[in-house]
Amino acid sequence: MSSPNTLIQATAEHLSRFAPFDSMAREHLLWLAERLKLAYYGKGEVLQSPASGLVDKLFIVKQGVVTGEQGDVGAWLELHEGEAFPIGGLLSRRAVISTFKAKADVFAYELDAADFHELVRRSQPFQYFCTQSLAALLEKSQRGTQASYATAEQQSLLNSLASITRRKPVTCPPDTPLRAALETIASSGISSIVVVAGEQAIGVFTVRDLIGRVILPEIDLATPISEVMTRNPIALPSSAHAFEAALAMARHGFRHILVADAGKLIGVVSEKDLFSLQRVGVTQISASIRGADSLEQLQHAAADIHQLGHNMMAQGVAVEQLTQILSTLNDLLTQRVIELECSATRDCRYGFCWLAFGSEGRLEQTLSTDQDNGIIFVVPEGETVEQARPRLLALAERINHALDACGFPLCRGEIMAMNPKWCLSLNEWKAAFARWIDAGDPEALLHASIFFDFRSLYGQHALADELRAWLLEKTVATPRFLHQMAANALRNRPPLGLVRDFVVGGEGEHANTLDLKLNGATPFVDAARVFSLATGVAATGTTARLRGAAPKLNLPEAEVEAWLSSFHFIQMLRLRGQHEENQAGRAMDNRINPDDLNDLDRRILKEAFRQARKAQSRMALDYQA
Repeated sequence: MSSPNTLIQATAEHLSRFAPFDSMAREHLLWLAERLKLAYYGKGEVLQSPASGLVDKLFIVKQGVVTGEQGDVGAWLELHEGEAFPIGGLLSRRAVISTFKAKADVFAYELDAADFHELVRRSQPFQYFCTQSLAALLEKSQRGTQASYATAEQQSLLNSLASITRRKPVTCPPDTPLRAALETIASSGISSIVVVAGEQAIGVFTVRDLIGRVILPEIDLATPISEVMTRNPIALPSSAHAFEAALAMARHGFRHILVADAGKLIGVVSEKDLFSLQRVGVTQISASIRGADSLEQLQHAAADIHQLGHNMMAQGVAVEQLTQILSTLNDLLTQRVIELECSATRDCRYGFCWLAFGSEGRLEQTLSTDQDNGIIFVVPEGETVEQARPRLLALAERINHALDACGFPLCRGEIMAMNPKWCLSLNEWKAAFARWIDAGDPEALLHASIFFDFRSLYGQHALADELRAWLLEKTVATPRFLHQMAANALRNRPPLGLVRDFVVGGEGEHANTLDLKLNGATPFVDAARVFSLATGVAATGTTARLRGAAPKLNLPEAEVEAWLSSFHFIQMLRLRGQHEENQAGRAMDNRINPDDLNDLDRRILKEAFRQARKAQSRMALDYQA
């Protein structure tokens, strides 16, 4: 082999100052340098955009700054000297989803796509870098997925509130007479007015409030608006996303959310503003659930929730937000089912709390989910537990079957409130958890794990709060229990192979597939559960648990965020697979054939499984010594 010329050596030396080129073998670095071409781009000039079509080259910034821009999101990425792009487009052999522009004069090395793929094959450090970088950018890549699917009629729930706040809010001071406020509402053609003191919003009055708060009570129109307004309205910053406003509306039944920065009122977002973002609206579904007075109406709402999930998948809404919205709407539907069943019986005179377990308890429901629920009840004075339980079991059975009719199948493991095992008084629940914690064998704990994810959905929430406080005090003080939980979690290893990338299994139509729920998401869920029970973190969601426990366990923030990015990517693959199965008329499950994934997704999935093993290694270090 002849000696490389001076220019090639100089290029290799320059690149060797930056990752991943600094860890590449010199022969591979020289091979790369030989094939690079130097190009110049003037300020504002586009290097690559969605309109450019299939990505045909890798860019490495030699000098200057390149920005990545995306629709309403604007510039979300800056690339400096030594940074390479667009790796995702090259690996998945598609067009880019962002527009890359020269922020000022830019000199960039360019490498043909065929040479890029050859370098990935030749150099393990370069291949690893591509995978690692993509894992770190999963959330931003998700925005790109949205941009590639969204249409003018179906904009993104990731739009900022600033981008959908149409006009300045109409306001009035708190001493404004009702007549004057109503005249302002009528003349402005609006449905709400914000009551302000200085620049601070202290209340809201809407046309919807008029009947219940003014007309029926026959309130004098000279009354100050402060006496009939809704006080302490919810406000979100202008940088918040539309999905956060939709979620707040769904949870609280509001039709308007204020937009305020540092306490200063910026605008108002209405449900109509959000309807334009979805063909099936979050607030529309929320309203239909709250107003439903029959099981048939709730069945229609459940179908709308299902359709919304598919629409949001097509929009590319990030998985964390999507599962939160789906779970919140499912919560509302469950609450309304309980209310309707209670209205038909006197059994609800007993104090009780309806609990959600498993994925619903963690706010992590996907498009395909069954029921996992239970009841905590108060024993009425003068009665025994066994006298009170039958009445609540009858109620629970009606609720469970109504939920089944709404598309939430009965649990095959019978973890439902209509099972006497899971319709218990507060003391009985404490006794059950105490048995698992103090004397539970590994197999019993394996089946009991989802109960530790309980969340209150309806009724006397204080019962669940008391149980949670008691439970965390006990788990923190019981190392043996934590060791057993960790040992159980470590029995489920991510399916990484030595010869092939993945260890696949299954039979029949599921042959050569992976179970993304059991072998992909569950390792993260289990680790988060152990960490939260060990540190007294009351949250039930995997994301909140890991972020809450991390400081107490001295876990590096970057490490935890890598775990969460990987967890969310696996969840996204589950949802995408379920969406595709539903569109094809097949039963939804959690299995995929990794050979059906594109190169990019396969590489990220492999890295996600590696991150799951890292989380398990940390758990083993702390609780298996």
